[in-house]
Amino acid sequence: MRLACRSPALPTNLDGFRVEISAKSSRADIVLDRPPRNVMSISQHEQIQAVIEALDSDPAIHVIVLRSSGEHFSSGIDNVESSHARAENASRLALALSAPSRCSKPVVAANRGYCSGSAFELSLACDFRIATETTLYALPTLSTGHILGFDSVTRLHGMIGTGRTRDVVMRSRIIDGVRAYDWGIATEFAVDNELENVTDALVRELFTCSQIGSRSIKKLLNDIEDTSFGSYVNVSISNREAISA
Repeated sequence: MRLACRSPALPTNLDGFRVEISAKSSRADIVLDRPPRNVMSISQHEQIQAVIEALDSDPAIHVIVLRSSGEHFSSGIDNVESSHARAENASRLALALSAPSRCSKPVVAANRGYCSGSAFELSLACDFRIATETTLYALPTLSTGHILGFDSVTRLHGMIGTGRTRDVVMRSRIIDGVRAYDWGIATEFAVDNELENVTDALVRELFTCSQIGSRSIKKLLNDIEDTSFGSYVNVSISNREAISA
């Protein structure tokens, strides 16, 4: 995809990713690009949040795709920044990771290779996740000290249930693409060399829906999800912090 245009509202000096906008297809791609494993930073997540918010307000954009350059989507935030985030930036990071869910437009995550830690949380907040046989999802909280957001755990719980969520989170279990699709984490499965084609096909399908209808449906589903979150309203702040520890 060529960079067809760029909104002046988008941030500049992007950290570890680029934005590709196709005026012809009304599609915007956020492409992670920091080889070899597309390790992410806190500032990068916040910039991605700002980009998603800018694209959400752009009437020319109908669908947003999160994808990567290279063999891996991302191994998430590295250990050093993760420790720093626990002390000072946990709430800001959680807000950034939830940006796709707050976007009124469909957001697609195309995941191949490593998709762990904060990258997995970011993907969980998307409306659609496409996995391949190379995809490896994980939340390695115990081995890396990664901060696990309350909303991310709740989203995962809604997809796979209590027992599997405990298994994934408490054992830092790795979930391959086939199992992720079987469990309902991935909404579509593609052979790795067909990931781009499957992503394109999904985007074209989403274009056939009216924008107003699509936004209304997403808002309805988000409201249902928020109602589910509401069952946890009485969870104390200390308990939430324990989940994120």
